Amino acid sequence: MANAMCARFFLQRSTQGFLFSSRAAPAVSSPFLSRGHGLDPSNDDTYQRTTVSIMQKEPGSGVFISSYSSIGFDINGNKVFGPCAVLPPAILQWNVGSYKDITEESVSLFHMLEPRIEILVLGTGERLEQIKPSVLALLKSKGIAVEVQDTPNACATFNFLTSERRVTAAGLIPPPISTALDLL
Repeated sequence: MANAMCARFFLQRSTQGFLFSSRAAPAVSSPFLSRGHGLDPSNDDTYQRTTVSIMQKEPGSGVFISSYSSIGFDINGNKVFGPCAVLPPAILQWNVGSYKDITEESVSLFHMLEPRIEILVLGTGERLEQIKPSVLALLKSKGIAVEVQDTPNACATFNFLTSERRVTAAGLIPPPISTALDLL
């Protein structure tokens, strides 16, 4: 206990000699530890002002699906009719008619890409439909995660993943014409 009390007091040099103090002086005096800019709050115009210089503008956020309908998609201002494969930066027609046409051959396009995609988002139309297990197993064996959703949710998921700069592709089937309004 006595050692602890003695340790709290440090020897400091003053102009008259030595004195005991409970507050220690900095061990090393460095110009980097003090503000050397010479500004204070009285120089209000320069003291408060902050500027930012952009050295390099960030590249565009990539492909964005802005809308979908029963006939196709609006992707980055381009009208795409029918099912499509979105492979940033390319948008291709995808030769499937429904979720039943999604086979090992129809997804071969997605696992041949360089750089390899991390996630494939599949939009199966109006409802979530089950994809053949052999197709999912093939993509998993190639190291591609698969997210199967109905097309409206698949578009939103794709947009979210690309905004996070994930290496993502999408296979989208447009939903059929909704008959909900016809019932009214």
